Amino acid sequence: MGAGGTYHGRVSDPRKRVLLAKPRGYCAGVDRAVQTVEEALKLYGAPVYVRKQIVHNKHVVSTLEARGAIFVEENEEVPEGSTVVFSAHGVAPEVHEQAKARNLKAIDATCPLVTKVHHEAKRFAKDDYDILLIGHEGHEEVIGTSGEAPAHIQLVDGPDSVDSVVVRDPSKVVWLSQTTLSVDETMETVARLKTRLPLLQSPPSDDICYATSNRQHVVKEIAPECDVVIVVGSANSSNSVRLVEVALNAGARAGHLVDYASEIQDEWLEGATTVGVSSGASVPEDLVMEVLGHLATRGFGEVTEYTTTEERLTFSLPQELRRDMKAAEAAKA
Repeated sequence: MGAGGTYHGRVSDPRKRVLLAKPRGYCAGVDRAVQTVEEALKLYGAPVYVRKQIVHNKHVVSTLEARGAIFVEENEEVPEGSTVVFSAHGVAPEVHEQAKARNLKAIDATCPLVTKVHHEAKRFAKDDYDILLIGHEGHEEVIGTSGEAPAHIQLVDGPDSVDSVVVRDPSKVVWLSQTTLSVDETMETVARLKTRLPLLQSPPSDDICYATSNRQHVVKEIAPECDVVIVVGSANSSNSVRLVEVALNAGARAGHLVDYASEIQDEWLEGATTVGVSSGASVPEDLVMEVLGHLATRGFGEVTEYTTTEERLTFSLPQELRRDMKAAEAAKA
């Protein structure tokens, strides 16, 4: 077992327990993106427009809406001259150009780990490589990365898409990936690609982000002991959905994704003695605490936190926001 701790809820059934995964919840990129919107609202006042969901979490979006953030799908919905924040998932270059054309004050909250993949795509495209981007079709991150080099990038949506891949030169091909994928499925996809393209190159460093890998690893560790694993996260959150898949593949008897504790169905817990709990990288910790409270009222009051690693990475706020915050402080002095 990893480091242990107990959540003191109501009287627990001695046969029932919760294994609480750590790391879980907010990653550095999500924390930075949410803070960006919060600080922008403080600095510029409401409304602040946000293109797409700042992160894929229903609760976070509704909380920011209540504070004055307005979420839109495209720049065209933002009044000219207004402030717009680009989401953590990244945007294609044309989105930046559209913002300039509308005289928008753009603050780019793209996760630095996604930006790293964008830089890789540009670099390999410049060297005329075919780029195989492993990811989910239609996901905002995939759209943003593809937009960096559309003539060079083709999407590979999982192992079953490998057979349709066509490249110009098998000696000049590289794979990159969406940052929030299943590590195991991605490696399976790469292995299949390499049977067809033995000279396939890998990215200079791992594209799947540390937080995604860490959350999957700890869920994989606890899943074999769990009758059911509950993952707190939204259905459009790729990394949250992957956690449920990882739990089931690693031996959990059942797995469920919930936004809120109120969505947990009592029949999921019937006959269960061990419940695993984790949360996606865009989920605030208070939602996890509500789930633990809910489970405690049903006899699962003994909570052991299973820790596989400690995360200490932080990212500074976008430079355009930091510059304005500094100017505002100087003006007060």
